[in-house]
Amino acid sequence: MATTTRREVPTSRVAELIAGEEERFRQARPRSLKLWTEAREVMPRGVPSSFQDAAPQPIFMDRGKGSRVWDVDGNEYVDFHNGFGVMVVGHAHPKIVEAVTRQIALGSHYAQPVENSIIVARELKRRFHQPKWRFTNSGTESTLDAVRIARGFTGRERLVKIEASYHGHHDALMVSVEPPRDLMGSPDAPASVPQSEGIPAAIVELTTVVPFNDLPALEKAFASHRDEIAAVIVEPVMMNVGIVLPDAGYLAAIKEIAHKHGALLIFDEVKTGATISPGGATERFGVTPDLVALAKAIGGGLPCGAVGGRDDVMAVIEDHRVAQMGTFNGNPLTMAASRATLLEILDAAAYAHFDALAETLQGGLDGVIAEHELPFHVITLAARGGITYRAQRVRNYRDYLEIDKSLAYLSWLYQCNRGVVMAPGAEENWTLSVQHSVDDVQRYVDNFAEMAKDLRS
Repeated sequence: MATTTRREVPTSRVAELIAGEEERFRQARPRSLKLWTEAREVMPRGVPSSFQDAAPQPIFMDRGKGSRVWDVDGNEYVDFHNGFGVMVVGHAHPKIVEAVTRQIALGSHYAQPVENSIIVARELKRRFHQPKWRFTNSGTESTLDAVRIARGFTGRERLVKIEASYHGHHDALMVSVEPPRDLMGSPDAPASVPQSEGIPAAIVELTTVVPFNDLPALEKAFASHRDEIAAVIVEPVMMNVGIVLPDAGYLAAIKEIAHKHGALLIFDEVKTGATISPGGATERFGVTPDLVALAKAIGGGLPCGAVGGRDDVMAVIEDHRVAQMGTFNGNPLTMAASRATLLEILDAAAYAHFDALAETLQGGLDGVIAEHELPFHVITLAARGGITYRAQRVRNYRDYLEIDKSLAYLSWLYQCNRGVVMAPGAEENWTLSVQHSVDDVQRYVDNFAEMAKDLRS
């Protein structure tokens, strides 16, 4: 992080710029507005997934190629969204197109195993150091199965999760995902707050919440629920509140504490898997959990997921103690795309390319922040990265709450209006693809520099 003088940004200036950028945004997207209006007649909030209903209005997309996407109004963007991290291969990558085209000509679904599932599982074993694998169709399914396997193995029911981590939309973990300030409880023992209505209180009660990077709170949770906790599930790098890095030694200490109390450690690597290194956070931080949940980047753009684990832990499936199933698990289209992704695209050269692009972003953005004395900082991790709109490092959710989210929203508008599309929301970050160029990432830097100049004018 660059060291520089920091000056606060006047909120009145931020509000003034937002108003102008929102108007520019709407003027350039009339067809998206029309489609959104029509969609609200047949879909709640006018979108297939609630995440897509973002201010000032959803952007309806038309097509993608390489590092670019085009919306239905003809606006072209460098894609820094990349499907929340799915499209690390870029859009319509020739090797993915070839693999899927070849497979669909042979049939798209059998509900029977295919040879590619063995090849993909072997590659995941190599990267993540887990000997046994099962496939799913999403990150939600992967974390759901990981939790069920852990409960079956330990014979316990309680889970420990991190405050503000999102692990998918199943009941067990839709707890304290960005909880409201007035409900979140004390820092050393956060409350378990359901993310929405429709989640049974009895399920919420079985999930204990602790802050990220807080080992004493974790120890306290185990002391309060002795012999009850099946597993601790953690994003090894939190990516639901921007990017929050683990303290040195934190991940290893979680594993030690969990094992001391007879519990398992689950890494949710849905976002970090195959994006921040070939073997995700497991490789980058040198800590191998008992179970790992994957999805997004490993599928080359198709719906995908996987759960890997220790031999003895995964034996609960082998021994018919835990049910893990799904009609589309290991389906031939996804396996063909995943094989091409892992064995032909995301090779050593790809990660060297990500690191080079990250260096361009880090250096360029740090320079802009220093020049304009902005109270922000930048984190890059290979294909992932983001700007945190706070001078000090964020260690947990409560630090994140100190961030003025209007700055992130303004930045999103500036980027969209100048040809770079980001995932909406202050909590999100960018994903690069193997098809991004230095010129692509420099556009992001240049757009950010324009915003910085306008904030200080």
